[in-house]
Formats: sequence, structure tokens, C-alpha cells
Amino acid sequence: MDDKRDELRRLAAGFRTNLALRARSGTAGVPAGPVRRPASARPAGSEGTAGPAKVDAAGGLAGLRVVRDELGDCQRCKLAQGRKNLVYGVGNPDAHLVFVGEGPGADEDEQGEPFVGKAGQLLTKMIEAMGYERSDVYICNVVKCRPPGNRNPEPDEIAACEPFLKKQLGAIRPRMIVALGKFAAQCLLRDDTPISRLRGTFRSYEGIPLMPTFHPAYLLRDPSKKKEAWDDLKAVIAALRGPGSPPLRT
Repeated sequence: MDDKRDELRRLAAGFRTNLALRARSGTAGVPAGPVRRPASARPAGSEGTAGPAKVDAAGGLAGLRVVRDELGDCQRCKLAQGRKNLVYGVGNPDAHLVFVGEGPGADEDEQGEPFVGKAGQLLTKMIEAMGYERSDVYICNVVKCRPPGNRNPEPDEIAACEPFLKKQLGAIRPRMIVALGKFAAQCLLRDDTPISRLRGTFRSYEGIPLMPTFHPAYLLRDPSKKKEAWDDLKAVIAALRGPGSPPLRT
């Protein structure tokens, strides 16, 4: 009996270790609920062109691991000098819906996971209001290391990280992207229009519908914009669950 109990303890410890390793590697989260789908069910035109062929061929969790391995202990820009942890991404590797933010803050840098601070708590509430769990979607940022003092990421830093963001999206092949804030929207759309004018209208990224909206950190500073952000998310819900595709503007 004692041997069996010891074996159960070892199995439980191994399971906890595996979950911790997956969380640190940016592949945490189990495909679940309304966003699970087999590779064969991915919609035409959502494959994207980012990343090497082996990423597109693998897709999902395997593809994200390939990209994470390629990223490695990244020293490609000056942000690496001040980071505690590289913040890759988290969530369902087969998600229909991906949220892309700007970059890690202090809490994210400490924990190595995107959107875990106050803005992350608000994002989680927004996701839940849409009818999903945080583990149903995938969450990542344009830059993977915290800019000092939470300053805006600089063009050379975005340029260094952007290929890995594109490869992440190429591996996941979502049906919809929500770009949170101006840097995410402008990076993916190659459009320097202010987010106040970009938001509210579907655009297209590599054939994938993209909805720009306000960053949760901005909504914390200006709660009066929450209604507009919720209108954007309601349009996303309708597009994901409705019979037709959302209108696109290129």
C-alpha cells in the first residue's frame, strides 16, 4: 500500500512539473470548449505565410514549440538586457481566437506570462464576458521582453520580434485576431492610423479577420472607452458564432 501511495505521489509531482514547464515555455493551456478543432477543420485562407514550412506543417502546439525553440534565449535587441523573463505566449495552441497585445509589463516580466497584471485581469474579464475561458484563447504580445519603465516599444525592437509573432500566428492559424492597442494593430496591419479610428472595423491580416480595439491598460486609465471596446468584442462574437464571415476592409 505504501509503495502505491509513493507511486501516486511521484505521478502527481511529475504532472505538476510538466504543467509548470509548459507554462514557462509559452505553451500552457489545454485545448478546450468552444474553440477546439482538428487541423482539417481550419478555414481556408487562414494558414498565413509567416514562418518556415515546418511551422506551418506542424501547426498548433508542435508549431509553437518550434517557434519557441527558434526564439531561444533571445538577444536580438536591447530589451534582452533588462528582462527577467522572456514572455512568449499562453493559451490554447489550436485557438480560434488570438489576442495580441503590445508587450510585457512588470508583472508579466516577473512571471513570464502575458497579461497577468491589472490589465491582464481586465482582459480575462473581457474574455469571460465573451463566453470563453482564458484557456480557450491564445494570448501573446508584439514584443516578448519588457520595455524599461513600460515605455513604448521602439521600431528596432518591434522589427526584431515581429517575425516570431508572425510565426506564432502561422502555427495557430486562428479564425480571428483581436489587436489590443495601437502598437499591435499598427504592427500587424502596417497602418499608422490612430487606434481610435482603427477600432470597430474588421480588417485583414494574412487573410485572417482582425479587429483592432483599445488595450486593457488604456481602458483602466479611461473607463469611458469600455463600451466601445465591448462593442468591438460583440462584433467578434457575432463573427465567430454567426453563419457568415465578417466583412473585411483591406
